Parts: sequence; structure tokens; C-alpha cells
Amino acid sequence: MRDWMQVVLYMVVLILLVKPLGGFMAKVMDGQKTMLTPILGWLERLIYRLSGVNPEEETAWKPYAIAVLVFSLIGVVVVYTIQRLQAPLPLNPAGESAVEQTSSMNTAISFITNTDWQGYGGESTMSYLTQMLALTVQNFLSAATGIAVMAAVIRGFRSRQTDKIGNFWVDLTRSTVYILLPLSVVLAVVLVQQGMPQTFNNYQTANLTQATVDATGKAVTTQSLAFGPVASQVAIKQLGTNGGGFFNVNSAHPYENPTPLTNFLECLSILLIPAALCYTFGEMVKDRRQGWAIFAAMTVIFVIYLVPCVWSEQAGNPMFHQLGLSTTANWEGKDVRIGIGDSALWATATTAASNGSVNAMHDSFTPMGGLIPLFLLNLGEVIYGGVGCGLYGMLMFAVVTVFIAGLMVGRTPEYLGKKIEAYEMKMASLFILIPCCLVKLGSALAIIVNQASSSMSNPGAHGFSQLLYAYSSMGNNNGSAFAGFNANVPYHNLAGAVIMWMSRFWLIIPVLALAGSLAKKKIVPAGAGTLPTDNTLFVGLLISVVFIVGALTIIPALALGPVVEHLQMIAGALK
Repeated sequence: MRDWMQVVLYMVVLILLVKPLGGFMAKVMDGQKTMLTPILGWLERLIYRLSGVNPEEETAWKPYAIAVLVFSLIGVVVVYTIQRLQAPLPLNPAGESAVEQTSSMNTAISFITNTDWQGYGGESTMSYLTQMLALTVQNFLSAATGIAVMAAVIRGFRSRQTDKIGNFWVDLTRSTVYILLPLSVVLAVVLVQQGMPQTFNNYQTANLTQATVDATGKAVTTQSLAFGPVASQVAIKQLGTNGGGFFNVNSAHPYENPTPLTNFLECLSILLIPAALCYTFGEMVKDRRQGWAIFAAMTVIFVIYLVPCVWSEQAGNPMFHQLGLSTTANWEGKDVRIGIGDSALWATATTAASNGSVNAMHDSFTPMGGLIPLFLLNLGEVIYGGVGCGLYGMLMFAVVTVFIAGLMVGRTPEYLGKKIEAYEMKMASLFILIPCCLVKLGSALAIIVNQASSSMSNPGAHGFSQLLYAYSSMGNNNGSAFAGFNANVPYHNLAGAVIMWMSRFWLIIPVLALAGSLAKKKIVPAGAGTLPTDNTLFVGLLISVVFIVGALTIIPALALGPVVEHLQMIAGALK
């Protein structure tokens, strides 16, 4: 009962925060004055002045897309270079050497694309400077890029007969200065108050209360405790749906998640901005019901997946009784401080969003419990999704939904007064199909070239789930892992880097192209044959389309992994 009460509390708080934060973000992205303008307006103006940006100038979709790509490429070069040169650079108390080339490239692209896939152990690989200047900075900028593209897409829907969809540099600046930075400062202060480290001090050595021996039989009497500027990175890793942890075990580490309050706030932060952006959408298109309809569809799907994930972990493994255990509940891979319910809630939230942080090891979930995060990944990260990208992803599904509904009644489909024609459908189809292809091709190629089995910690169906999860995570810009798959080898580093880049920018380009096409169209008044897109019927249709697309793309692969493993578990319990 306690677990379900926490789930209900979480959903209530999330829903209550949607309107105030969403309304604030709508004002920010439209350039209106807010309560933070007198405080931070000087910083916005200074950035424009130093960068030579004219905040009044808007561009068409192609220059907007070029700006996104150029900015991201520069970010890749900077992050890669810092990793390769970190040994002689300052703020390196552990004396970390240069990061290996393929790992550096994988990490650079991972953080620039908001994936934050980590094939390395943070405290044993990265210096403080690399964590702050390379990774944390990109946590802000990659999230701000997603919000910027989202704002451009919304302008495409609401504009009338123009080729302008905004200014990327202005959108990037406003989302960073007024949204991500203030929220991160507030959350970081709370996290520090709760005991999370925020220091430049060297690693500390502690004496063990009970000595032990290492693999070679040598006595071990001390332990090195890693510290660092943790809170500042954790705050934006959650709020920006980044997910990259300061420590190897992410938010399962007591320094990244020290108390029940930090666990609740971090988990809430994962979905906070993506959920509130639905209301932002309604405000910016001057029809709040449209925003609530999108939010309702996301929330229904989220709950549909959350309930069985919590239940599966509570039910656990029936084979535990055969081992003489008094419970079947699955505690493996979970922190007893956090519990089963909060672990399953976090796993569902982090894979519904493109966050990827974890407070429990998904590799240790039951087959059905692990199936839920894997399924959510392959819905395209649109159930709340990443900051910005989740909303514009769901809008692509909305475009497909009105197109299908239009075919049913023999009428040209419309969404928000814009006719959805062949070009828009091609762009929306690319958005939906590209991640599916990347995940399946990436997984298949890893098996074909014999680069899969050596990275699996388990054989058979579970090993396949590990592989599929890894490429699903990279192919959908999530970043979480089953934790039993060793991806830090040259093949997976390079293949993953290519997939993460394509899954980010091969989607942003068609999304911006669709926005540019819609912006040129006039608003068509709603008629008797127009499908309302702000009622329960449309919400149901949208949910059905998301489910059908997800089922068609991932169920065959799931049948080879978690489904088979579940049947094997049941068969073992019946013996």
C-alpha cells in the first residue's frame, strides 16, 4: 500500500505543477516579461551583445536547422577535446588520464544529443573539470536545444503564411537563462542541504571497520571515497532529462541520492519540464485545451505502463520460494532505502522521458518489470519524453492521428487549422520510422559481426534483452542501460555514436521542415467535417496510434527477450 500511495502522491504533485510552470515557460519562449526578467534580463542582453545576435531577427526552417547542427558540432569538438586533454588540465585530484579515443567520441556525441549514454565510470574516468566544463555544460545546452526546436515547431502550427519560425540563438538563450538555470540552482541548493556533495576537495580515504582481501588475496583496510561538484550536475541531469550520473551507479549512489526527499525531487524533476511543456504548447497556440489533450494522452499511457511495472516487481520471482525465501518480491538490484515502488516508478519515468538516470539496476528487474522500460524506450520517447523533444515527438504522432482520421471520413485532415498534406506526412513518417530502423539495425549488426555475446553478462534471452536495451536506449536518445552489458568497447562506442547522432538530428531536421511547411499555410476555419483535437475521442485515437506503432515495431523483438525469459521463469517455478 505504501508503494501505491507514493505513486499517487507523485502523480498529484506532477499534475499540480504543470499549469504554473507551463504558463511561465510560454511567456519565456514568446519573449514576454516574467518575474525573472528584472533579475536575469541583463544576462540575456549581455549574451546577445557578446555573440552579435539580433533578438528581433527570425529565420526560416533551413537556417534554423543549420544553426542547430553547427552549434552541436562545435559542442562535440569541445567535449571530445577536453576529455582527451584532461590529464594535464586542472581540477583533476584523482589524476585521471586521457579518456580513450572511441570512448571520448561516444561520450561527446552522447552528451551533445541529450542521450548521456555512459560507457565509463564517472568517478574513475572523468576529472572534476571534465564533469563540469564538458558534461554539465552540455546538460544545459542539449536540453535548451530541445526546448528551442519545440518552440519553433509550435510557431509553425500557429503562424500564418510566413516562412519564419523563430531564432535558434534567442530560443537557446531564453530557455537556458530563464528556465533551466533558475530551476537547477534551486534544486541544487536543496540537494546540498540534504547532504549531496558539492566540493572541489580531493577524494577522501576511510578506514574499513572490517578488513577484507582483494582478488589477489592482498589485504584491503581502506577505501577511497570519491567526492566532487555533484549537486550542480545532478540538478540539471534530472531537470534537462539528461540522466548522466557523476558516479558510475548514477542515482543509486548515496552521494547522488542521499535521502527519501532527494529521491522524490529527482524523480519528479525527470518529468517536470516535459509535462509542463504540454501546457506551454496550449498557451502558445492560444488554445489550452489542445495542450491538456496532449498531456492527457501522455499521462494515460504513462499510468498504463507504470502500474504493471510496480506490480511485477512486487510480485517478484515465484522461484524464490524454491530457494527457501519468505517472499517473492524482487529486491535484487534495488536500494533498500528506496524500495520496490520508488524503484519501479523511477524506471518508468526515466524511460518515458529521455532521461536515462537510474536508482535501481534494470538488469535485475523481473522479465515483465524490465519489459516496461524497454517498451517505453521504443515508443519513441514521446510519453512526456525529453525536454522539448518529447512534446514535438508527440505532435508528430498527433499529425499521423489526424491523417488517419481524415482517411476514415474521406476529408483532408487538419490540425490546429493547418491542412496536413503529403509533405507533412512524409516528415512525420520519417520521425517515427528512423529510430525504429536504427534500433533494429544496430542490434542486428552487433550480432552479425559477432560484437554482442562478448559484451553480455548473461546468455540466452536475458543477454538479448541487454543488447536490445542498449541499442534501444542509444537509438532513442535515452541513455539508461540494463547495467549488465559492456558497451565500452571500440565497436559499440563507434556504432553507438553514429546511432545517437542520427537519432537526434535526423529527427530534428524533418521536424523543423514540417514546422516550416506549416508556417507557410493559412489557417483554415473549422467546419462540420473537422475532427476536434481537444476532446476525449482524439485523446483515445492518439493513444491508439502510439500503441499500434510501438507494438508493430518492438513486440517481435520483445518476444525474443523478456517474453521468453518470463515464460522460462514460470516454467521453472512449475517444476
